[in-house]
Amino acid sequence: MPDLVTLNRDDRHPATAVVTLNSPSNRNALSHAFLARLKAQLVEAARPQDVRSVLLRSSQSVFSSGADIVEALDHGMEKTSRAILSVMRTIIALPVPVVARIDGPVRAGGLGIVAACDVVVADRNATFAFSEARLGLAPAVVSAAVLPVMTRRSASLAFLTAKAFDGAAAEEWGLVTQAVASQKLDDAVSSVLDEAARCTRQGLRESKALLSAPLLLRIDELGDDLCGTSAELFASPEARGAMTALIRPHDA
Repeated sequence: MPDLVTLNRDDRHPATAVVTLNSPSNRNALSHAFLARLKAQLVEAARPQDVRSVLLRSSQSVFSSGADIVEALDHGMEKTSRAILSVMRTIIALPVPVVARIDGPVRAGGLGIVAACDVVVADRNATFAFSEARLGLAPAVVSAAVLPVMTRRSASLAFLTAKAFDGAAAEEWGLVTQAVASQKLDDAVSSVLDEAARCTRQGLRESKALLSAPLLLRIDELGDDLCGTSAELFASPEARGAMTALIRPHDA
């Protein structure tokens, strides 16, 4: 079986460690195993002292389809909710910037990972959606990272309609740093990585610490309650019925 999340160094950007989401069979769904591997690879990526940035990307056009609904139906969501929160916290606490490259859909739980990243460069045609409300759920855990970066009005529209929006809207609303045309995506990402490579490790660590402190405090204060809310919603009859109808229509 392929590694769910791979770690490599980029010859074009020697100071960058590349973490690649690599679970095409379920569109990088956030299973507990996937999240455990992602956290481990992120920590390892930032360990070498010559690393100045971590690039988070996908091996396929889909960045993440969100929580693994099959796993949630079979085993509940408590363990996975805590794993999502832990990955978000890990990204925020890393001593170097995490740059996300988005060229395809991101849904639900995957948006928490995107929001936790320091810089997000996306294809204008990439799509994003907080789809939870259509399944009797809420973006509980991911809200810890999402709400501080999005405007209140944009978050209200996104959460309460569950409608997909494109990269241009994601930039306007604060979820994405920069949205560019497809053919310019790699150049835009490279520009960020090149500039980070010119910084010192200490400068990056201490500058990021200033930015991260409020987010880490928010996660530590709200995390347990948000994970509990998420687990309760996933276990509710309404949500289980909606999820079953989505993935097992003949069993609903």
